[in-house]
Amino acid sequence: MAEQTKKNAPKRSRKKDQQSNQEEWFERVIKINRVMKACKGGKRLGFRALVVVGDLKGQVGIGLGKSAEVPGAIKKAMERAKKNLVTVTTLEGTLAHRVNGRFGSSKVLVNPAPEGTGIIAGGAARIILEAAGVRNAVAKSIGSSNPINSARATLQGLLSLRSEATESKRRGIKLSIRKPVVSEAV
Repeated sequence: MAEQTKKNAPKRSRKKDQQSNQEEWFERVIKINRVMKACKGGKRLGFRALVVVGDLKGQVGIGLGKSAEVPGAIKKAMERAKKNLVTVTTLEGTLAHRVNGRFGSSKVLVNPAPEGTGIIAGGAARIILEAAGVRNAVAKSIGSSNPINSARATLQGLLSLRSEATESKRRGIKLSIRKPVVSEAV
């Protein structure tokens, strides 16, 4: 009886499952570096890829992969980024409050912005904000322009975001979050 149900069951292809799984994620390569390693017979060439993965709904992760070939490095970085996913709190497409992130000598300031502003940021900060699903924010990178440290500083800043519920519980009072005001030119 069990054999008949297996025969009648529709066949599922792995390709379709992989394609549907890939459609859910926003995947972007930030930087590919060529690295050399000194060996006994000479120099050995390798590649390092920094990748951001997000679901555009508040989950984002960064990954670093190394391999002798570029596609291998990107694949390893994607796998590591999906393992290191973190949840970011957003409020109507923007951030609830201003955040500062710091990693190494890189510092990233991310401010909420009114609807219609878009993402005004450069380098790794822009890609991470897009992957997290933030639609309106202004970011500034200060200090080192190293994309790895800048990406980690942005992620560290986004992790320090607090929701209205957790902040009101921490303070012991009821909070009402103000929306950013749009200034109109006369």
